[in-house]
Amino acid sequence: MTNIKDIIINETVADVLAVFALNLSQPRIDRLYTAYKFEALQSGELWGTYTRLFREGILALDEKGRTAKGPHWKEPAFIAEKKYTVE
Repeated sequence: MTNIKDIIINETVADVLAVFALNLSQPRIDRLYTAYKFEALQSGELWGTYTRLFREGILALDEKGRTAKGPHWKEPAFIAEKKYTVE
């Protein structure tokens, strides 16, 4: 089974957000980082990166205001390589 803790700890904030922001709410992502990588939240890296991903077109908002893949979205390596399995 996928261990979200391992993903949060081992992958870059940008890569995690590029995937998790598509399906998880900001409060849920905030709680994951509070639990597993608080320094990214405390330093401002988490939400600074979130804002940057929108600015760079990696993330966008759909017609209903939900986070969606932007025109420059690319599958992060940890997804392409199937580094973590889901059972």
